[in-house]
Amino acid sequence: MPVYALGDRVPRIHPTAFIHPDAVVIGDVTIGAESTIWPSAVLRGDHGSISIGSQTSIQDGTVIHCTGEHPTIIGDRCVVGHNAHLEGCTVEDNCLIGSGCVILHRATVGLGALVAASAMVPNDTQIPQYALALGVPCKIRENAVEPGAFDYAVELYIRDGHMYRSELRLLSD
Repeated sequence: MPVYALGDRVPRIHPTAFIHPDAVVIGDVTIGAESTIWPSAVLRGDHGSISIGSQTSIQDGTVIHCTGEHPTIIGDRCVVGHNAHLEGCTVEDNCLIGSGCVILHRATVGLGALVAASAMVPNDTQIPQYALALGVPCKIRENAVEPGAFDYAVELYIRDGHMYRSELRLLSD
C-alpha cells in the first residue's frame, strides 16, 4: 500500500486498521483502530490534517483532502460511500455518507446523520444529528434517522477488514 510521508507530515495508522494495497495515504493523516480504507481511496494530508476515527470505513474511490485552515475530521463508526469527496469538513460519529456525495469546507455532519448518495453539502452547512441531507445543494430533513441505523454496515466493514487483512493475496503483478 502506498503510504507516504511528506516532509515532516507522517501518517499515523493504528496497527489494526486495514489499508488496501491500492489506496493512497499521504502526509498528516491519522487512521483509527479497525478502520478500513478501500481500493483507489486517496487521503491527502498535504496542507493540513485528516483524522479518521476508529471502526470507520472509507470506500473505493473516495477522495479526502483538507486545507491549511480546515482539517477534515471523520469520527468513529462511520461509513463513507464509494466515490465521495470530503474536504475541510467534520463528520461526527455513527454517520453514513452516501456514494458520490460531496461535503465541503466548514460543513458539519452531526452525530448519526445520513448524507444521501450524490448529495452536495456546501460550505458552512450544519446538518443536525440524526438528520437526512439529500439533493444538490442538499436539503435537510431533521430527525429522519434512527440511532444505530448504520450499525450493520459498520460491523460488515470491520469483519471485511479482518478478512482482507488475513486472506487478501496478490495473484499477479
